[in-house]
Amino acid sequence: MKTAYRAMQISSPGSLELVERPVPQPGHGEVLIEVEACGICGADASDIEGADPGLRPPRVPGHEVVGRIVAVGAGVASIWKTGQRVGVGRLAGHCNECVQCRRGHFELCQNQPSVGVGWDGGYAEMMLARGTGLVSIPDELASEEAAPILCAGLATFNALKKSAAQAGDTVVVLGIGGLGHMALQYARKMGFRVVAVGRGSDIAEDALALGAHHYIDTHQQDAAAKLQTMGGAQVILTTIGHAETVASLMKGLAPQGRLVVLGVGKDPLPVSRGHLVGGERSVLGSLTGTPYDNERTLDFSVLAGVRPLIETMPLEQANEAYQRMKSGQVKFRMVLTMDRSGKPA
Repeated sequence: MKTAYRAMQISSPGSLELVERPVPQPGHGEVLIEVEACGICGADASDIEGADPGLRPPRVPGHEVVGRIVAVGAGVASIWKTGQRVGVGRLAGHCNECVQCRRGHFELCQNQPSVGVGWDGGYAEMMLARGTGLVSIPDELASEEAAPILCAGLATFNALKKSAAQAGDTVVVLGIGGLGHMALQYARKMGFRVVAVGRGSDIAEDALALGAHHYIDTHQQDAAAKLQTMGGAQVILTTIGHAETVASLMKGLAPQGRLVVLGVGKDPLPVSRGHLVGGERSVLGSLTGTPYDNERTLDFSVLAGVRPLIETMPLEQANEAYQRMKSGQVKFRMVLTMDRSGKPA
């Protein structure tokens, strides 16, 4: 095994630097992963820009990680073996002791760090991971395509399941980006009548190709009014954080329709209480999910032929890849790969 590995750490808020670190040994309940691919998520921006400059060593971001186990610490469940290909998502691994864990709500564990924030992530050749946070990766998925499913895929797949929509219902996806392009595929494969809502006509062709039956351009139409002419939406899945845009689209919900919120923002979401009460409508927040949920998402992706559309760059170009993601130019997910050819052991 190597004695050192390369990592892109946050040298200062907003800046990444390539460093070498000594290879660690996994502690109790941990495994050591040799990383093969790591997706760059929109949430990485808050991790990188808002990093603690006093943290020593500096944090390594990245929470869409796929690699192989190279060492197993004491106390790890026997289902995890050396050489096995695994993934790690946003949630680093539950404690199995808090009230939420005892209730089986592992995604709400009160002692679970977030990967890339309270736990070093996958912008690196090696990564420590809690055994309780591991996800088994199907053989049918390449590491580069599996990585974004661990976050963008899981978040949207789980949200659609929680929405209580039935086959044939009208489901709206607001925001056709890294999350939205996965939501459109899942919604179509689940048998919904899929409506994509976005800004501008340039994304229309992509939205329809990804599974939307209809595309509504908010620059050209009143999206809520258009939805009402279609009978209203049973579900609006919003992947954006702009509260005013989300609130305006809620008028397009059918009676007993549900707004499912994925896009995180700091502004409060203005909601008409009369609109909610009068039509028995509701608002639901949806987190990512447990490792088991993640495995269900991966399996469904294989079964239904759902794949993220990705661009790849090597680890040492993480700064460039990160800036490209922030610019919104990526269609639709950026993934870092680990090229070990010619690297000394």
